[in-house]
Amino acid sequence: MRAMQRRRVHTVVIALVVLVAVSASVLGGTLLVASNAPFDRAFEQQNGAHLTVQFDASKTTAAQLAASAHATGVSAAAGPFPTASITPIDDHDQPLPGMTVVGRSRPTGGVDDVRLVRGRWATKPGEIVLSSDGRTEHMRSRSIGAVWRNPDLTVVGLARSVSETADGWVVPEQIVPAGYQMLYRLTRADNAEQVDAVLAGIGTEALTASKSWLVTRQRAASDAALFVPFLIAFGLLGLIMAVLIVGNVIAGAVSSGTRRIGILKALGFTPSQVVRAYLSQALIPATIGAALGAVAGNLLAVPVLAKTNDLYGTNDSGVEPWVTIAVLAGVLALVTVTAWIAASRAGRLRTVDALAVGRTPSPGRGRWAARLTARLPLPRPVTLGLAQPFARPVRSATIVIAIAFGAAAVTFSVGLASSLTEIQAADSHGDVQVNLARMSMGPPPGGGGGKRQVSAPPGGEKATPADPAAVLSAITHQAGTAGYCAVTAGDVTVAGLGGTLESQETSGTTCADGYRMISGDWYRGPGEIVVATPFLTATHTRIGDTVQLTRDGKQTSATIVGEVFNTENDGLQILTGAGADTEPDLFTVSVQPGTDVAAYAQSLDTALSPLRAQAMVNEHGTADEVLIINALTALLTVMLTAVAALGVLNTVVLETRERVHDLGIHKALGMAPRQTVTMVIASVTVLGLAGGALGAPAGVLLQRTIVTKMGDTAGFHLPDAVLNIYVPGELLLFALGGLVIAVVGAMLPAGWAARTRTATALRTE
Repeated sequence: MRAMQRRRVHTVVIALVVLVAVSASVLGGTLLVASNAPFDRAFEQQNGAHLTVQFDASKTTAAQLAASAHATGVSAAAGPFPTASITPIDDHDQPLPGMTVVGRSRPTGGVDDVRLVRGRWATKPGEIVLSSDGRTEHMRSRSIGAVWRNPDLTVVGLARSVSETADGWVVPEQIVPAGYQMLYRLTRADNAEQVDAVLAGIGTEALTASKSWLVTRQRAASDAALFVPFLIAFGLLGLIMAVLIVGNVIAGAVSSGTRRIGILKALGFTPSQVVRAYLSQALIPATIGAALGAVAGNLLAVPVLAKTNDLYGTNDSGVEPWVTIAVLAGVLALVTVTAWIAASRAGRLRTVDALAVGRTPSPGRGRWAARLTARLPLPRPVTLGLAQPFARPVRSATIVIAIAFGAAAVTFSVGLASSLTEIQAADSHGDVQVNLARMSMGPPPGGGGGKRQVSAPPGGEKATPADPAAVLSAITHQAGTAGYCAVTAGDVTVAGLGGTLESQETSGTTCADGYRMISGDWYRGPGEIVVATPFLTATHTRIGDTVQLTRDGKQTSATIVGEVFNTENDGLQILTGAGADTEPDLFTVSVQPGTDVAAYAQSLDTALSPLRAQAMVNEHGTADEVLIINALTALLTVMLTAVAALGVLNTVVLETRERVHDLGIHKALGMAPRQTVTMVIASVTVLGLAGGALGAPAGVLLQRTIVTKMGDTAGFHLPDAVLNIYVPGELLLFALGGLVIAVVGAMLPAGWAARTRTATALRTE
């Protein structure tokens, strides 16, 4: 204990390094466990629906559907709930995307217990609770208190259904049902065959659609798997840095305490007793740091897991005690082995050799560096500092590696955030959307079959969509227009692939905007298609192959000319050119740089109003997964950078104390305190520059590896725009980040050296 009191800095460094390593490991391990099956936990906690079935209200009755709760294989059921489709308009006359609303008097009911995220449940007509996935909560039109028209609704709550059964919920009496929804929990639902068997027993001619929980589960599992690669990377970085720095601290203590070791042996201490003494100097502060780190790691994990709870709808803390115990045992075992290897050198020292040497390195070590730096046209304090790392090359190399890890963490963190930003940008196509039908102020949900119709002209005739040519003319003549894309959406089937896929036929000047090509070319017209990786994987095709498409009963051949990064329809969407006679459903418009998008949309909407078309701003949210990953990356980067700075702090303190006699001589010869600080800072510049030079490329490699692995986990190849996000100037700054870490770590001991009195330094052996 007295040795630890004398070496307070080393003791604190060991405790803090282990604290950070354990905190990072507990945080990473807890999140890894929590990300293993968050959907399954949420599904059980919310009594999720294994099967969601939609029925046509004109072909069945509520009583008949209620009887289906007793079908073979059904363990519980909820419903029937009335359903309707609406396309409301916000208080700025902007149409919102169409949505399916369900009438439920309360969020619970034994099956699919909807979890309120904010606000309250709807209690009367005119109120709606929106399903929220985190992307749109910040949008004004979807926040609590937002007022809609067509029909008149006020948003009173945000909620999440683990089964994704609706876009919103209203009170049942608000809906004149166009359809009914039934929710079922099954006795066995481990695979598609078991779910399909129950569906076949329920099925009637009134059944219009169904969704299995397995589909939702697979998508959620892909989202959760995104966390795994980077959490493992940060956890390993933290552990490696802890081993390096703890080993360096103990090795430094042995090196600087050589004479003391000799005295202990002369007094009768055995080699094993010496080893245990130095081992205890590491284990006691390491144990304290580990205990504090376990607490800190769990405290840090709680708010992150709370965000995960919001994302998946779970209601437990997610903290697993066994993760903390495993991390504590593992880290302390690593510290013990590392410290034992370093301390065993003290046990092997001969008593005579230990007593014969002092703390300062032997005169010959680093002489060549001192002679070389002395020739540089730099102030003498700078050249003295530049030569110091070469006197202890192994110790210096250890710190260079620690700084490199810190610089790599910073480089990786910035790169990962930039890559995720690029991925989000790839989902953005156009600034403004123009719909070719202006919606009227129709009935509430359920009125008129629950579906809003385009406004009718006088005389009761059914309105027709706006003339695309006239709308296009208005778009191109609108000030601020940079380009447009006419889009026609539809469903197609692909030979050899079950089910229908989404297809977009486009024409215009900016149809490729926002899309990131991976390989091949953009399509030049009908007969050529561009698809994403999941499509190529599912159809076992590649660029140049031909596939058979069927749309509206017509079969055509299409050649795959390019692979694009596109997450729509789970990566199965088909993009192709529109034919000459294809009528578009909508236009997406890109505005010129510097144009106010909201003002542009309002002005264009005014111009389109006589044409019965409508313009609205394309709002793009940020996925919760991206927000969580960015927050975790920033937090773990700060922690690893702090570990690297602590390693530098310990090394500089050790070097300064070993050379305190030399420092006294320099002060006696006239070295001022400012020059002393300069000398100490100069002693770490080489280490910082070397660490940064190694760490920046390592961070780039880590970023490419982890981001690529995240893409592979989700089933996508990633474009160069997502992977190659660094520019040479940025890499230079990241490399200089190693120098910043080194200088920050050296500032405290540099001040201590400057304040040391000359007489005190000269009296020290």
